[in-house]
Amino acid sequence: MGAYLLDTHALLWWMGDPAQLSDEARGVIADPAHTIMLSAASAWEMSIKQRLGRLEFPPNLEEVLGNDRIEMLPITITHALGVGMLPMHHQDPFDRMLIAQAKHEQLILITRDRQIQQYDVQTLRA
Repeated sequence: MGAYLLDTHALLWWMGDPAQLSDEARGVIADPAHTIMLSAASAWEMSIKQRLGRLEFPPNLEEVLGNDRIEMLPITITHALGVGMLPMHHQDPFDRMLIAQAKHEQLILITRDRQIQQYDVQTLRA
């Protein structure tokens, strides 16, 4: 079926309070016919926020992701260079990486961030 990339907040809602996600996003993530991915950039962002005391997530995050069939998407040099090609609609470097990855890998980005919709990238409302 389709291939999707979770924005960081979409992953956190999925793990902690799935009711915050739209019905469509919950259905897509739960459907084994879809490929669901999480960027290494999201794990990076989460680890920084955890270190600052602003976020908690399971210490066995990789295992939790595997149990939920969420695949990790590494950051490649192509992705990194793609960030530099994006217009500056969004200042958050983690979100800019997700946009570049979604564009390059032809993934649908599950997000509620309205700024992301300014880019030429397919989205699904988280």
